[in-house]
Amino acid sequence: MISDSPAAPATARPTVDSAADAADTSDIRVVLFDLDGTLVDPAGAITLGVVHALGVHGIEIPDQEVLDSFVGPPLATSLASLPGVTEALIPSIVEEYRQRYLAEGMQASRVYPGIEELLSTLNAAGVVCAVATSKPTGLAERLLSIQGIREHFAAVQGSPEDESVPHDGKGPILGAALEAIGLDPAAGPLSQTAPDARVIMVGDRIFDVDGAAAHGLRCIGVRWGYAPAGELEEAGAYPIVSTTERLEDALISAGILSPAKQLAYAPGYVRFVTPRGRQTLD
Repeated sequence: MISDSPAAPATARPTVDSAADAADTSDIRVVLFDLDGTLVDPAGAITLGVVHALGVHGIEIPDQEVLDSFVGPPLATSLASLPGVTEALIPSIVEEYRQRYLAEGMQASRVYPGIEELLSTLNAAGVVCAVATSKPTGLAERLLSIQGIREHFAAVQGSPEDESVPHDGKGPILGAALEAIGLDPAAGPLSQTAPDARVIMVGDRIFDVDGAAAHGLRCIGVRWGYAPAGELEEAGAYPIVSTTERLEDALISAGILSPAKQLAYAPGYVRFVTPRGRQTLD
C-alpha cells in the first residue's frame, strides 16, 4: 500500500554500469518514462504551438481531438497527415512551431501532481530512472531542467534534433536509452538476455507500448495523458493507472519498489552518479 510518509530526498541517480558487470541481473531495476503526457503536462503548449504554426502558413486548423493526437508521435508524422500540409511545407511549419514552443511552451508546461515525489522515492530506492521521448533530446533536456526534475534521471534520450524529418518511432529511442544506462538491447529482447532484470516503461500512448514491446518490455499506461479512449487497452498496456499513487502500487507489484520503500544501499554506502562518459565512483 501507499505510505503517507514523505519520500526521501533524491540525493543520487544510480546507474547500471553494464549488464555484464552485474553479477546478478535481479539487482537491476529500471524505469523508463515517456515525457509529454506522462511526466509533464504540456498544458496546451504543444497544441497551441501547432495552431499558431498552421495559422501562419494558412493551413486549416483541425479539431481539438486531432490536435491532442499531436502529443506523443513525431511532429513531422502528425503534420504530414493534415490536409494542405505538403512535404515541402513541413520544415517551415516545424520551425514556426519550435520558436513558439521555446518562447512560451516549456514554461507553460507543468509536472503532473505526485510525479516529483514518485521520482524521489525511486531515486532513494536505488532504481535507475531514464526518459525516452519522441521530443528531440536537447529539447527534452531543457524542458526537464526548466521544470526542475532533470536531476532524477540517469539518462535522457529523444529523437534527432531535426523534427522536420520523421523518425522510426519509440523502439530505437528506448533502445538508445537502455544503452545509455549500460544495458545492451542490441543483444536481443531484455526478457531473454536479462530475464531477471526488472525493467519497465511508463507512458501514455500506443507509441510507448509498442516501443517497449520491441525490447521485450511491459508498459504501464497512465490515463492522465493524451491517449484516445481505449487506445492503451488495445495497445496492450498493463496495468493502466489513473493516479501516481496507483502507479507506485504498480511499480511495487512489478518488483521495482518494495512495499517498505527500503533503500537499495546499505547505510554508509553512497553512490555518486556523473553524466554519461565520466567516471562513476562507488
